[in-house]
Amino acid sequence: MNDLILSLHRLIDMGMTMAEELGTPEIILAAVFYVFAGISVLGALGVVLGRNIVHSALCLTASFIGIGCLYIFLSADFLGAVQFLVYGGAVAILIVMAIMLTRREDMAHSNPSRSIPHQLAALVVAGMFLLAMAAVALMSPFQTAPADIGDTVTGIADLMLTKYVLPFEIVAVLLLIAMIGAIILAKGVDES
Repeated sequence: MNDLILSLHRLIDMGMTMAEELGTPEIILAAVFYVFAGISVLGALGVVLGRNIVHSALCLTASFIGIGCLYIFLSADFLGAVQFLVYGGAVAILIVMAIMLTRREDMAHSNPSRSIPHQLAALVVAGMFLLAMAAVALMSPFQTAPADIGDTVTGIADLMLTKYVLPFEIVAVLLLIAMIGAIILAKGVDES
């Protein structure tokens, strides 16, 4: 029995060394990245090309979740958690609820951006954005190894509560003013 276990261990060790020589861990990491990136891009395409606005909203949620997975994969765990909670959860549910509460007779063709001029304008804007992002990516110096930043939550908290405390408080006040304005608009001017 021991000979069988030893031969099995030797076989596993031989397979692991051969996999490391062929660069299999890098291939697996690249495959995982491309799967998450594909989910994000396909979700975004579903938002733009969807004829039903509810399906477009659900594709937007899939795109948000794919981006959150990319953040976590790239060791930005705090940003990934925020992406899941804020965008994947709260914003997507808010969008779906707003769509569901608006009354339409026919939801099959409810996406108003399906006309040819709208699509051409979106294509031009997307092309300009793609060119700008490609120029930035080509001119940016990339690191070969990821920087060791430690715990991202502690680093972001330290920056928000020391160096950037004033902008953080200003944003909080602006969000409070926006929320009060939304309540006043929802309540209506006639009601007091």
